[in-house]
Amino acid sequence: MEFVVLMENTAPEGSCLASEHGLSLYIRYRGHALLLDAGSSGKFADNAAALGIDMGAVELAVLSHGHYDHADGLRRFFAVNHTAKVYARPTAGGAYFSTSQGEPRFIGVHRDVWEGQKARFVTPEGLTELLEGVWLVPETVRGGPFASRETNLLRKVGRDRFVPDDFSHEQSLVLEEERGLVVFNSCSHGGIVNIVRGVKEQLQKPVYAVVGGLHLYSAKAPSGMNCTPEYARAVADALMDEGVEKVYTGHCTGAAAFALLKERLGERLEALTGGLRVELP
Repeated sequence: MEFVVLMENTAPEGSCLASEHGLSLYIRYRGHALLLDAGSSGKFADNAAALGIDMGAVELAVLSHGHYDHADGLRRFFAVNHTAKVYARPTAGGAYFSTSQGEPRFIGVHRDVWEGQKARFVTPEGLTELLEGVWLVPETVRGGPFASRETNLLRKVGRDRFVPDDFSHEQSLVLEEERGLVVFNSCSHGGIVNIVRGVKEQLQKPVYAVVGGLHLYSAKAPSGMNCTPEYARAVADALMDEGVEKVYTGHCTGAAAFALLKERLGERLEALTGGLRVELP
């Protein structure tokens, strides 16, 4: 299996690749071409072309959750790929908001994408096998010491009422390899430790690697994190306790949290950036 980072918050200096706040991953698995998320602008497709990757050959796509910085680039995907379905949670088109900049602002999938391309979306309930060795896994473990740390993410109910987002619109794309499961979860809003435990419970297999953002970043906090240093270190320790051998992270993890994770995880931890290619055994 190989994955390539088509879009991330960063790109190598001097490269021809665009960067933006968002994430998009191309995955080759047992002869199949998959796409996880599409960033926010569609520039992921330009990066794909620069990297020699044909978006028209993608067989299926997955939307990790209902936020614009992962979904709005699908406008471009639909324009260049006319057949692949996009698999999302049934609630991915909900009214999701953030108060990170003060008043609630809409951060969900924009209507022209979700409603305007309804025929391209498939929204299965529960654990779903897409291909042999490829699953969509909803989040089933909630609460406890590794629950979501996000307090500024909301869901709008009715005309003017906001409630905390329960992240029922989030899912993992999980692939099986010889050494165990590889869990792709682009933002891990529900808490990566809970997510890994839920995947293990549902599939009854060990997790070898985790790929995606861990949502530990805060633009408002002086520390640059939405959690304490002790929590970030505890996440690293818990992942090792769960048997995770590799963690590839970036996007919403943040530099401060990455540094703390690195203290614990060492060579197990690698940073995502635009154009990164990783082959997993």
